[in-house]
Amino acid sequence: MVHAAEIPKATLGWFGFVTGALALILTIAIFWSGPFAPQQSAAVGLGELAADIAKSAARSVAGQPPPAPVAPTRGIDDYLAVGVGVLAGLAVIIGIASFIRHEPKRVALSGVTLGGFAIGFQLFAWTVMLIAGGLVIAALVFALRDAFGDILGGLFGG
Repeated sequence: MVHAAEIPKATLGWFGFVTGALALILTIAIFWSGPFAPQQSAAVGLGELAADIAKSAARSVAGQPPPAPVAPTRGIDDYLAVGVGVLAGLAVIIGIASFIRHEPKRVALSGVTLGGFAIGFQLFAWTVMLIAGGLVIAALVFALRDAFGDILGGLFGG
């Protein structure tokens, strides 16, 4: 009698799939509906940034040391971002464990793929936001060149 090897049930693979799907859905939901913590308006934030740049430049010219660093406060958005990252990492690890157990490859690959997509989506969104924020800050500093021409010196050809 011929004995065929039993194919193991895809328990880890399906768990990785669910974890990866949850991570990806949460990533997209946070991106579209967040931030959840109260935020200042962009005008207030840019005004505070401009004031901090001017104070820092004045301190630097006067030879004063910079102020001591202040620890940032954590909000619900920070915890959600970490939670999604952990879920995505778990999905990848569980998918790899499913490969090691020789579970069906499609199910195992789905956890790895969905977890990777969740991580990739977060990285892509943050990269785009950082580039846009850098452009806004550069435009703000350039717009303030007339007001702070003496402090910024020859930075803008002045």
